[in-house]
Amino acid sequence: MSIQQQFEEAAVKSKSLTSKPSNEVLLKIYALYKQATQGDVKGDKPGFFDMVGQAKYKAWEDLKGETTENAQQKYIDLINSLA
Repeated sequence: MSIQQQFEEAAVKSKSLTSKPSNEVLLKIYALYKQATQGDVKGDKPGFFDMVGQAKYKAWEDLKGETTENAQQKYIDLINSLA
């Protein structure tokens, strides 16, 4: 199975985890998914009062330069560790 197929399978699996991960883990899942599907962070940083948006932006920004394949593999590993 290709890494792309494993990634897509993990994305489906992420929607049916038996327990809700911590906010920190949810941010990591979000950031890895965005890096794997869209590459480096794009757009303006959310405003000061958008705390959730800022946290998401920062988590994604921290992965800047990560290749698609590495982000996909880390996403797969993380989802599989939670399942």
